[in-house]
Amino acid sequence: MTDHAYRNAFRVTLVLCSVLAGGLAWELLHRAHPLPVADPSDLVVAQGPTAAAQSATPAAPRQDAADPELTPMQIPPQRLQQIGVTTAIAQVRDIDDQLQAPGDVDIDEQRIAYVQTRFPGWIQHVFANATWQYVRKGQRLFTIYSPDLVSTEQEYLLAKQNQQAFSPAMHGMASQESGWLVQAAAERLRQFDIPAAEITALEQSGKVQREIAVESPASGYITERNALPNAYVQPDTRLYTIADLSTVWVYAHVFQTDVGRLRPGNPAQVTVDAYPGRIFHGRIDQILPDVDPATRTVRVRLVFGNPGAILKPGMYVSVNIGVPLGRQLVIPASGVLQAGTREIAFLDRGEGSLEPRAIQTGPQIGDSVVVLKGLEPGDRIVSAANFLVDSEAQLQSALGSFSVLPQSAASGTGASATQSVQIDLSTDPSPLRKGANTMRVRLTSADGKPVSGAQVTAVFFMPAMPVMGMGAMRATATLTGQGQGIYAGPLQLGAGGTWQVTVTVVRNGQALATRQLSLTASGGMG
Repeated sequence: MTDHAYRNAFRVTLVLCSVLAGGLAWELLHRAHPLPVADPSDLVVAQGPTAAAQSATPAAPRQDAADPELTPMQIPPQRLQQIGVTTAIAQVRDIDDQLQAPGDVDIDEQRIAYVQTRFPGWIQHVFANATWQYVRKGQRLFTIYSPDLVSTEQEYLLAKQNQQAFSPAMHGMASQESGWLVQAAAERLRQFDIPAAEITALEQSGKVQREIAVESPASGYITERNALPNAYVQPDTRLYTIADLSTVWVYAHVFQTDVGRLRPGNPAQVTVDAYPGRIFHGRIDQILPDVDPATRTVRVRLVFGNPGAILKPGMYVSVNIGVPLGRQLVIPASGVLQAGTREIAFLDRGEGSLEPRAIQTGPQIGDSVVVLKGLEPGDRIVSAANFLVDSEAQLQSALGSFSVLPQSAASGTGASATQSVQIDLSTDPSPLRKGANTMRVRLTSADGKPVSGAQVTAVFFMPAMPVMGMGAMRATATLTGQGQGIYAGPLQLGAGGTWQVTVTVVRNGQALATRQLSLTASGGMG
């Protein structure tokens, strides 16, 4: 190891030893002199209130910031006409709400018929031989041969022959028994569901019919067919399923939050993309007591007439259910202004006097909205340009601090303090634009002389536009004297559009004049 490296290693070792020695000394000193315990009376130490203090001075409950107080306003009728204000009357009338939901068409289960035989046998000829084939009530579907049926027919014919063998004048047990045998054989044929026409034909012909035709019990479409030639069938074999589609069910899938508004019997309408412009009318039959856990919807069953089977099972439809709400107080939906968490309507008291009123609304029905609280029937409210009325109110509030001071409150003396001052305004560029601008004002007295030594302020204000999601904007230009009654200063505008401008002239604490006007700046709103 060289001398230089040795010296460096020695220095590092010395520094480490010094650090360790200092740490050891601090630890020994801390143990010998522990930190003092804070005095409870020391004001620097933060402590919770004692039980006595809590009972003596209970803490005041926390209060949230209240909404701004609604105060009446006065807007000149000419100004109301300029901004397009219209009015409407709050009215009580019968209204119906509309609830829309998706749905699908299904077969009316109460119009389904099954075809089965009440005896075993072999199918011979099949006439209805296709699924979805339309059949009418009484139409022959197939013929069947059944040994049991043939045997019963033979018994019936034999009983009829024995009955005829006895003379009508003869009486006794033999005559009664022959009558009982005929009745018993005929009853078995009826239990086999043999039509009365077939029994009559059997009696007239006197011959056993080897095959018997089975007819359709209802009119409709065959949705299921198991009847095949030469097939052996039992009484429990379902040969046909026939559905009458002259009436169908529509299952509407309604969210569980809306089910409480529905009642059986409510009218409903259905539209289908396959038939543009066509509306089908029906009603609610039943609200099923089951909620789909995946979609949180409830199936509402509706009944619709279906002439021509236009609505086909499985078809997707749009359902519009009418919900009668009875007699309600309604106003135009455009007459409600959303102001934060409140809903406000402006009552028209006449002659430009408007009173903002907090209201509570219910469902919106088309262009109208139900008013639950805040208005009475017959109240006249502003129905259009509400946000402009609100902006005008904000503008009046914003400009209130720039009003000309009354003479009694003004400071300063002399005729110059009350002289009439004319304000001429110009801008660079002209017209204004979004961004940097220059404001110039020329002040002249009533005798045409320039006014100097004044403080000139130009306040630009653009009301909030809730519909466009924009808050109120303000810009201020402080103008300095340039000589000869001319004042100029920079102005930065944050958006294009129409700005309400108030120019205020003050000298020696006395407001000389105020001018209000509107200027339009080019550029976007954002």
